[in-house]
Amino acid sequence: MMVDRVLGRLAAGLVLFVGLAGAERAQAQSAPAAPVTVWSVPDIDHLPDDENGRLVRYGRSLVAATYAHVGPEVADASRRYAGNNLACRNCHLDEGRKKFGLLLVGAFVDYPRYSTRRGEEVSIEDRVNSCMTRSMNGRPLPAAGREMLALVAYIRVLSNGLPKDAAVAGQGLQAMAELDRPADPARGAEVYRANCALCHGTGGEGVRRGVRGDALGYATPPLWGEDSFNDGAGMNRLITIANFVHDNMPNGTSWVMPRLAPEDAWDVAAFVVSQPRPRKADLAADFPDKLDKPVDAPYGPYADGFSESQHRYGPFAPIRVEVARLKAGQSR
Repeated sequence: MMVDRVLGRLAAGLVLFVGLAGAERAQAQSAPAAPVTVWSVPDIDHLPDDENGRLVRYGRSLVAATYAHVGPEVADASRRYAGNNLACRNCHLDEGRKKFGLLLVGAFVDYPRYSTRRGEEVSIEDRVNSCMTRSMNGRPLPAAGREMLALVAYIRVLSNGLPKDAAVAGQGLQAMAELDRPADPARGAEVYRANCALCHGTGGEGVRRGVRGDALGYATPPLWGEDSFNDGAGMNRLITIANFVHDNMPNGTSWVMPRLAPEDAWDVAAFVVSQPRPRKADLAADFPDKLDKPVDAPYGPYADGFSESQHRYGPFAPIRVEVARLKAGQSR
């Protein structure tokens, strides 16, 4: 476990799934408005050696090494819930404890909440399973199964003492100024080669710890291809991935001192989302009210008349103006 955690901090953790903490908020929200809730988390290793403590530690292990517990290469086929060999911590950096690294702190007290993607109220368990079927490209965990109980227990501990709907410092993603042009995948390819390929591979394939079939996952995760997140994942949306990259990549970057210029972050994100990845079925059913669909959702149908290409790469301001006009017309 210690080796895994050290490797995890060395690995470039760009991918995986848009966080439980604020993932159903408006995409790539700016830092929470004052007043914010300052937080601290308990030392998980020093929780009592009782059923709850063991459950929380198992939940942390699931976040750190998802592939080893429920991945597609584990020996027990009945436990292969994830469809790829990623780990939650690839995106929820420092096991969900890094500010603006898709923080899990505060996620538990955000639920239940209304989901525009589902068009109904969802529970924390629903949200976890949304990640399982999208970012992990797999199938839902049983609601009463040990893995779900453990993940929820870990997320709950990270939210200890926080009031419901707390504005948690570092939650969600910050919002860079958007481009007034489409993000450019061709230019992004150059940014990728200069800043990302060393860790993630020239073909976005990542770096395995061992060999295919050993359930050891990746030292550095793949960003596209058959073993990456699917096209319904939040990280397949430009605003989400660009802001995540700007504040966290190359690995070890802090949001306080980003290493990529905003324009580079937008374009390299466009390059990543332009690449092939697994397809999720029935995406047309997402966002029953199509006017609630995020402007960067890269799949139709849309209610605003703009093309899939503009929804994928921007610019997004004209889409927002049209959506606001259509919503205003509905309210008359």
